[in-house]
Amino acid sequence: MKKVKYYFNTHTLRFEKLEMPLRVKLLRTFGFLAASLFTSFIFLLIAYKYFPSANEEMLMKQNAAYQNDFKVLNERVVELENTMDELENRDNTVYRSIFESKPIPDSVRVKEMEKRGEIKLVQSMSEKQLIKALTNQINNLSYRVSYQDKSYNELAVMVKNKEKLLMAIPAIQPVSNKDLNRIASGFGYRVDPVYKVTKFHAGLDFTAPTGTPIYATADGNIKDASFNAGGYGNHVIIDHGFGVQTLYGHMYKIKAKRGQHIKRGEVIGYVGSTGKSTGPHCHYEVHRNGVPVDPIYYFYNDLTPAQYDRILKSAAANTQSLD
Repeated sequence: MKKVKYYFNTHTLRFEKLEMPLRVKLLRTFGFLAASLFTSFIFLLIAYKYFPSANEEMLMKQNAAYQNDFKVLNERVVELENTMDELENRDNTVYRSIFESKPIPDSVRVKEMEKRGEIKLVQSMSEKQLIKALTNQINNLSYRVSYQDKSYNELAVMVKNKEKLLMAIPAIQPVSNKDLNRIASGFGYRVDPVYKVTKFHAGLDFTAPTGTPIYATADGNIKDASFNAGGYGNHVIIDHGFGVQTLYGHMYKIKAKRGQHIKRGEVIGYVGSTGKSTGPHCHYEVHRNGVPVDPIYYFYNDLTPAQYDRILKSAAANTQSLD
């Protein structure tokens, strides 16, 4: 049964039945509904913020994991990029400078990716975008590593060639000359001992007793080992490669054989006085690209600076040659 409400009317001094107008009823109902909706909205916001659903909680954990993984990978990529920068710099400014080789231009190496703020707005990036960004960086590093690997392979070849070049330099004297008194005639214009006129002397004359060993001054292959009727007598020519050849003349006996590979310091013959010669000695020449050059400037392997200065002055003396 519906309850009936009464109120005391002070004017009539009696209880009268309470009757609420329709307008008031509607306002009260609307106010109640509005308050209920607002309260519900507040509760929903609190619930969504502090009490996520199972699906949302899983997505949030995945997102946090992606962010952490991206941070770790990005740090690794930055580390690799710094390492590559250092390797490329050392390659260009150190290693290739040693071997007198031109640096590799940046246009040949794949240019470094334009620096971006990968961490910025990570929350707004999808998993696909994160993977794409990292893939681009890793691909770029792969290209750079590939070119760097190629560069180091070239450097390895240069090292081998440099070793061969160093061994191909006629860096020792052809006869034992500890006392530095065996150079009888130097490179340049000298008085011919037979014709008594000034002629160009294309090598050095080392005096020594007959039978004194003659040594190859650098690694190479024996190009010629025979008697030369033009004046050198028994002589040996060694091709050292790189455009360098050496000649040893007036031998008493030849030990080396044509086509033989020879090492620096190996005996190739013995001092004599065959051919156009006025006494036992070793006539020694160095040719570079077919042109005779002064052998004195190649002796660095068995002399101190003071000793080198002595034989330099001795070779420069304007004396008569022995051949």
